[in-house]
Amino acid sequence: MYSYFLFLLILIPFLALSTWASVRVNTTYAAFDRVPNRSNMTGYDAAVRLMQRRGVHDISVGRVSGRLSDHYNPTKKIVNLSQSTYGSASVAAVAVAAHEVGHVMQKKSGYIPYKIRNILVPVTNIGSRLALPVILVGIILDFTLLSVSVPVGQYLVYIGIGLYGLSTLFMLATLPVEFNASRRARKMLLEDGILTEEELPGAKKVLSAAALTYVASLLISLIYFLRFALVFASMVGRNRE
Repeated sequence: MYSYFLFLLILIPFLALSTWASVRVNTTYAAFDRVPNRSNMTGYDAAVRLMQRRGVHDISVGRVSGRLSDHYNPTKKIVNLSQSTYGSASVAAVAVAAHEVGHVMQKKSGYIPYKIRNILVPVTNIGSRLALPVILVGIILDFTLLSVSVPVGQYLVYIGIGLYGLSTLFMLATLPVEFNASRRARKMLLEDGILTEEELPGAKKVLSAAALTYVASLLISLIYFLRFALVFASMVGRNRE
């Protein structure tokens, strides 16, 4: 029991980081969604132009419900822009749209980290929303582990190690893909005159805030993986005694 409370004390700062990251991405997007871009292009316009100028003509641009639910689905060959991005002619909207086009260009160019991540999970924005499920599943496993018999508990530990090992691997594969897509986005927006040099820092802030949610998800997943790995090591030690 003592070790579990110690784990909670370690986990709390990472939970705070995850909460702060989620708040920051929403507030940063909201702030720059009120700043119109000088080219007067909407998220939809930007996505279409960026792809057409780079010889991509087989990917459509659609609209999905929600806020910041933007994602590229390579299987269906569509860039889905959220309602907050699709029709908005703001700095934030074109930044997010360009980021998704960045994933399109990763696939077109055969970017290796993208291929690896896409094998694990094909939907690009799932990692930014992974923190909360990771926390909830971890809490359920932990409380169940404290109340069941040893044989059942061993199976739960195996499940925890497998689950969080996979989620940590996914997030490790996701981070370079997301950072690279953001770099591509900034470069394309400037090259195509959708944003000016003066507007680009605002786009960078929006994309950096979004990237922080992936970092938070990775850290929480890693903490839980280490938690279950240490429980497993403790079980092995007791069995040897």
